[in-house]
Amino acid sequence: MLTGTSLLKRILISMKFTLTIQDSRTAARCGILQTDHGAIPTPIFMPVGTRASVKSVEPHELLESNVHIILANTYHLYLRPGNNILQKAGGVHRFMNWQGPLLTDSGGYQVYSLSDLRKISEEGVMFKSHLDGSKQLFTPENVVDTERIIGSDIMMPLDECPPSTAEKEYVRTSGELTIRWAERARKHFSQTTPLYGHAQYLFGITQGGIHEDLRTISTKALVDLDFDGYAIGGMAVGEPAPEMYRILELSHTLLPEAKPRYLMGVGTPENILNAIERGVDMFDCVIPTREGRNGRVYTRYGKMNLRSAKYADDFRSIDEGFDNDVCRNYSRAYIRHLLNVGEILGLKLCTLQNISFFMWLTATARKEIQNGSFLEWKHDFLEQFNQKA
Repeated sequence: MLTGTSLLKRILISMKFTLTIQDSRTAARCGILQTDHGAIPTPIFMPVGTRASVKSVEPHELLESNVHIILANTYHLYLRPGNNILQKAGGVHRFMNWQGPLLTDSGGYQVYSLSDLRKISEEGVMFKSHLDGSKQLFTPENVVDTERIIGSDIMMPLDECPPSTAEKEYVRTSGELTIRWAERARKHFSQTTPLYGHAQYLFGITQGGIHEDLRTISTKALVDLDFDGYAIGGMAVGEPAPEMYRILELSHTLLPEAKPRYLMGVGTPENILNAIERGVDMFDCVIPTREGRNGRVYTRYGKMNLRSAKYADDFRSIDEGFDNDVCRNYSRAYIRHLLNVGEILGLKLCTLQNISFFMWLTATARKEIQNGSFLEWKHDFLEQFNQKA
């Protein structure tokens, strides 16, 4: 394991984000984000593996589905299995046998989603564990420490994500707190080193809701802190889609061109493609796994509910001509049968189909940007996708 000066030198030189193509008519772009666990082509979708597992899917199946990077959650891993076990395991890559890049959310979303179980202060966030009610304090510093123990390639700092219904003054004070937390996280990150011999990087998270002045203040402050990349936070929390797109257009003008941009928690095909058009590089969402567990699958011709009786004797593949293992080997009728008799395989096949679809979506977007035909393809695809499968 590298230590001291040699490790710090490696950290400074090993992360590269290279823009390879910039669309001439939109802000859409392609790039390569290099980590010690592999290169990530952008735009990219990251399946969510909250508890060190993309639900029902093995790591080798993720690789076979062309997954380049996955996401895990610091809050949940901190609670279970806990830092002690993760450090004994040598980090989450070894723990779950995933050798590709991994990003960890900081728990900031839990600040939003567990509002009845937390109290925010200047020091950090005091949670009541949703598991046993025990009190757990998250600070900008100890979140960085936990992410060092997890060993994620890309770390997110502690932030507060206000709901879309919050008054502007609350969004203002919340955003100022997130900036102060970001300063502390950035400082602590610079004073600590990775534990497992591979480099780690810290992104900043902009806030400000749908208010352009507040979003501008937040973004400029975080850019001044010189993070390795930037997440656009506080979106997809109930605001109308046009408002989100307006903030993305603003963010594009404020964020450094030479660093990756990550739109947190956004995952419908339409939202992803419209965000790519506005200069976003990275996405994550629970949609592929959550919808898959409920028998809903994504195809190039729209969404399907495979529990429907109309598929009982439909022996076609889910998406005819789509080149993945599920479509090559299983029929709609068979998967519907599995779902209706409660066989776990049905949930797994639906999840694999959805992950394959989202990976195809961003891979095709990259190809169309490179070919100079992204806008035309996006229009034609969404028109086709919004038909009934």
